[in-house]
Amino acid sequence: MQLKIMPKKKRLSAGRVPLILFLCQMISALEVPLDLVQPPTITQQSPKDYIIDPRENIVIQCEAKGKPPPSFSWTRNGTHFDIDKDPLVTMKTGSGTLIINIMSEGKAETYEGVYQCTARNERGAAISNNIVIRPSRSPLWTKEKLEPMILQNGQPLVLPCRPPIGLPPAIIFWMDNSFQRLPQSERVSQGLNGDLYFSNVLPEDTREDYICYARFNHTQTIQQKQPISVKVISVDELNDTLAANLSDTEFYSAKSSRERPPTFLTPEGNASRKEELRGNVLSLECIAEGLPTPIIYWIKEDGILPVNRTFYQNFKKTLQITHVSEADSGNYQCIAKNPLGAIHHTISVTVKAAPYWIVAPQNLVLSPGEDGSLICRANGNPKPRISWLTNGVPIEIAPDDPSRKIDGDTIIFSNVQERSSAVYQCNASNEYGYLLANAFVNVLAEPPRILTSANTLYQVIANRPALLDCAFFGSPLPTIEWFKGAKGRALHEDIYILHENGTLEIPVAQKDSTGTYTCVARNKLGMAKNEVHLEIKDPTRIIKQPEYAIVQRGSTVSFECKVKHDHTLIPTVMWLKDNGELPSDERFTVDKDHLVVTDVDDRDGGTYTCVANTTLDKVSASAVLSVVDVPNPPIDLELTNQLDKSVQLTWTPGDDNNSPITKFIIEYEDTMHEAGLWHHQAEVSGTQTTAQLKLSPYVNYSFRVTAVNNIGQSLPSEASEQYFTKAAEPDKNPTEVEGLGSEPDNLVITWKPLNGFESNGPGLQYKVSWRQKDGDDEWTSVLVANVSKYIVSGTPTFVPYLIKVQALNDVGFAPEPAEVMGHSGEDLPMVAPGNVHVNVINSTLAEVHWDPVPLKSIRGLLQGYRIYYWKAQSSSRRDKRHIEKKILTFQGNKTHGMLPGLEPFSHYALNVRVVNGKGEGPASPDRVFHTPEGVPSAPSSLKIMNPSLDSLTLEWDPPSHPNGILTEYTLKYQPINSTHELGPLLDLKIPANKTRWILKDLNFSTRYKFYFYAHTSAGPGSHITEEAITTMDAGKMAMASRQVDIATQGWFIGLMCAVALLILILLIVCFIRRNKGGKYPVKEKEDAHADPEIQPMKEDDGTFGEYRRKT
Repeated sequence: MQLKIMPKKKRLSAGRVPLILFLCQMISALEVPLDLVQPPTITQQSPKDYIIDPRENIVIQCEAKGKPPPSFSWTRNGTHFDIDKDPLVTMKTGSGTLIINIMSEGKAETYEGVYQCTARNERGAAISNNIVIRPSRSPLWTKEKLEPMILQNGQPLVLPCRPPIGLPPAIIFWMDNSFQRLPQSERVSQGLNGDLYFSNVLPEDTREDYICYARFNHTQTIQQKQPISVKVISVDELNDTLAANLSDTEFYSAKSSRERPPTFLTPEGNASRKEELRGNVLSLECIAEGLPTPIIYWIKEDGILPVNRTFYQNFKKTLQITHVSEADSGNYQCIAKNPLGAIHHTISVTVKAAPYWIVAPQNLVLSPGEDGSLICRANGNPKPRISWLTNGVPIEIAPDDPSRKIDGDTIIFSNVQERSSAVYQCNASNEYGYLLANAFVNVLAEPPRILTSANTLYQVIANRPALLDCAFFGSPLPTIEWFKGAKGRALHEDIYILHENGTLEIPVAQKDSTGTYTCVARNKLGMAKNEVHLEIKDPTRIIKQPEYAIVQRGSTVSFECKVKHDHTLIPTVMWLKDNGELPSDERFTVDKDHLVVTDVDDRDGGTYTCVANTTLDKVSASAVLSVVDVPNPPIDLELTNQLDKSVQLTWTPGDDNNSPITKFIIEYEDTMHEAGLWHHQAEVSGTQTTAQLKLSPYVNYSFRVTAVNNIGQSLPSEASEQYFTKAAEPDKNPTEVEGLGSEPDNLVITWKPLNGFESNGPGLQYKVSWRQKDGDDEWTSVLVANVSKYIVSGTPTFVPYLIKVQALNDVGFAPEPAEVMGHSGEDLPMVAPGNVHVNVINSTLAEVHWDPVPLKSIRGLLQGYRIYYWKAQSSSRRDKRHIEKKILTFQGNKTHGMLPGLEPFSHYALNVRVVNGKGEGPASPDRVFHTPEGVPSAPSSLKIMNPSLDSLTLEWDPPSHPNGILTEYTLKYQPINSTHELGPLLDLKIPANKTRWILKDLNFSTRYKFYFYAHTSAGPGSHITEEAITTMDAGKMAMASRQVDIATQGWFIGLMCAVALLILILLIVCFIRRNKGGKYPVKEKEDAHADPEIQPMKEDDGTFGEYRRKT
């Protein structure tokens, strides 16, 4: 019965027949187990075109399998190759591979030829391809004499290479004597044939060592052509050279070196043809000469160039299309263009094809009596011819087999028997090559067998495909059926897919997919089954992924990666940087969930990937680390467009270190006037690399640029070249011009001089001019050196002047300066204020009035009036005192002022003077005034002595400042009881001449509080307070004595200790409550019984002028 093939995939759904695989024809994946008899199959062979290294032994491979194991034989150039007769040739044991020992003796050329291997057993014979053996060759260049080439500047040039023909062809390149590759460009390039093409020559092309090298890779040798000398000269030089060397110098036609349109150096003409084989790389080349150098463009006529297979090489002079097919045939056009014109060349491309498979014959396993077929279908250009062989013999002369019939590219088999087993070869050939395929027909009768190991455990991640294998063999080809579970439930659901090789696929495995699955294979000769087991695991997930980080150079960064996984799987977590291993650096540390990088530098920037692996799955998460820092300093500062008062500064930004540059700061140094000191010049956007800078004359400028980004400021760049601007007249004048006299007969003119940067030229001077403001005098001018002061002598006293100071240098004057008002020097005032009189306001304050002095008598700038006053004599005490004078100054043109802080009941004297910038004028006549009495100060002291049962003695000292004549004293007092409450307030008048008083009729053993103050005619002064206690009487003292006797008793002592402890506790409680905000009771009583007559002393005050003392 013929074996059947199943479609590639069959999806099972509910309601359909049980999941059964019907295979109608043998498939390529079906392998015959090696324990079963089978024809030979070639498994390994050398390539068809086998180029060998002549310095090594020749190894020609031929490996095959079969049952029984095949034997091997070889043919060479179509005849039997008897290896036993050649001592240098051996065959590997159990193999058909030949080893030809040419290293000890013999030559590789002896064994050149076409070899073919045959593997044979009782079921048939398989043959290898024809293997063409050729030794590699690297011949030397033929010796030749190369004459120097002399060309006119701008001419085209082709340097020929013409390498010797080697096997395989050599790789060509041009170098000099120092083995340095010659630079190539759009103007100079190497062609596909190895020649070196110059579109036009330049003087720098002159050299004597243009050398073409040929590298032969198989022999690892390099051959060198003789050096070529090229000299590029002008027309005049060329004529001189021709005259001297015409006889022995090769000379290319003397074309004009003027600009010219393009012409092609290769290929020649307007059109050419090109053939290429299917699957190869199509290379088309156009190289043109012209001046200026032409640019090459490519198009395909009536089509477009394939996007993903088109590449340009050699500065677009070479067009390459990979994997060409017949569809790439057509006309390709190259266009050479320069400003003087364009030229094109059309290349007609034809793609031919060596034979290639459409359907290659496959091994066929049939059971006796079945039918089958071998198909050999190939294509090519031209169409290949198909021929069949059986066991290596053309089928036309092979023994006849009644079970087979040849129908062109197909052999049809019917009712095969065991003798029908054989190996068939299909050969498809055309002029460009051939294909050879072996396919056996093996007639077997075998019950099913399952090749997959029993009880295989498959572990799959949930929601992923599960593939359960059931490799099988049998003849006839078995049918396959799958069951799940111990009860043998057949699989009907549409969630399963059965592949033609017996594999069961669960496209989306779920937890309930876990279980035991049984594969059953059946044919007419029997049945086989196999159990496999499926476990579904939870997927590995990264629940905390690393996050994008931006860090500054030198800091620390941490990436986190937390993984969740199936508890039965053990994950391994590794970190990658840019898909490679982490650097071997102690700065990188990895713990359970983190990667930490310390002291980050620029090399650490990149993509960091956390990879979690289990035996079943792999997940990853990545984050980018950007290492930022302040920018690198700008470089390549250049000054252009250099004008008298401006220059253009250009620079190249340094690396922004991953933080965009926001601005550039430009500074300048004046190396002539302030060397080493840098000044701010300008700021520009971070996108600019040029700045137009305004300059001042006569400055030796150097510039530097600093880049700024969000991280900070770069180091300054290197200083630019120096630029010295031309001198010019000053464009500004000195500032802060003033005119003030230092003496009554001079005028001192001062100004702030220009600095060196502002001078604009050498020879800086100042023109100082002045004249009286109110006169008709002409300007008087002097020239002074670079100073800041000029003194005009012999001026009238305090006269207004107009002043101006103008800068000038060797080039010219600055603009006309502004006029400034000044004054000549001042002298002391001549007149004292008149009509001075005093108005006494109270005992401490007086007001002074005066008449102003005439303005002319001031002889300067009026600053104010100054009052001198002093205490002349006390009305209460006539003793002489040291006179201490006090001074008050009143600014401006005032005619009155207040004198504060006077002492009551005192004699004062004063005078008034006018003040200008030079000093004080004469004093006015002294005026005397008297202050009235005031209230006295408190008595200096109060002492309470000699306490008795009902009296206390008081002693005191009078007030230190009576401020008048004392008239009496007032004593007020009140008792304080045991609860600190104040009793009634009593008062007593005491004569002023007393300093001691006995106070009687007091209560015994009582505390009293006393208030004591003095009087003048102005009223009572401030008081002084004191407290005292009267003594106890005799009866109380006797009782206390008796109590002492009681106190000596032990019981009484214990009782008193308990009472004392209780009182102590109460006191602590009271103290705590008081500290929380309570008032002290005595203080409350004092506040409640304050003396209504006691008032604070008040003083009149006002706003006064400057105050100072003078003695």
